[in-house]
Amino acid sequence: QVQLVESGGGLVQPGGSLRLSCAASGATWGSYAIGWFRQAPGKEREGVSCISASDGRPYYADSVKGRFTISRDNAKNTIYLQMNSLKPEDTATYYCATERLALYCGLYAPHEYGYWGQGTQVTVSS
Repeated sequence: QVQLVESGGGLVQPGGSLRLSCAASGATWGSYAIGWFRQAPGKEREGVSCISASDGRPYYADSVKGRFTISRDNAKNTIYLQMNSLKPEDTATYYCATERLALYCGLYAPHEYGYWGQGTQVTVSS
């Protein structure tokens, strides 16, 4: 059974940084794409960044390119999202998700991911 546990959220001032972690069990990186999504109040869930199963190719939403970096530690079965230069509009609940997806992970919508973590809150405010 696939399980995901996020951590690392919190309150940070604009321009600050946070690193989110997602510990995964029951999934093998070679078969599963894994990524980060976020949902702000009153808005739809959106993809932030992901790593493709087939070749490890990353995807970044335009809104976070150059500021966020996704990475993974195979030995720890953990992925990370390093978030720099945070803006108030980055405020949301951030979720880690995974699924057996064969193609470039940026092609898939959130509803195509079947396994989700519980979410971690990120608030960017002065």
